[in-house]
Amino acid sequence: MLEDTLDTMLSETGKSALRNGSVKIRVRRSGMMQLMTFTVRRVTVGNITYTELYSNRQIDMSELLRVAGEVGLPVEAENAKAFPDGTSMADFQNPE
Repeated sequence: MLEDTLDTMLSETGKSALRNGSVKIRVRRSGMMQLMTFTVRRVTVGNITYTELYSNRQIDMSELLRVAGEVGLPVEAENAKAFPDGTSMADFQNPE
């Protein structure tokens, strides 16, 4: 199970997101802090399917990297995608 494999990497926010299907996170956009909802979704690239948090808003890359590092999951916005330090999509692969 994905939750068991990543248990040590995920923060409480990441665990909550996987349980509930979405999570609200404070993000700096256009110089202001905003509370944004990120939804959990499965993404398939080639033969790898992995789990990520997604927002349909544009977010600066530095904020995406911060959120990915804090939550412990990949994060994608309209303009970019970020993984926690030292990880790739294969680290979040869902078993078929």
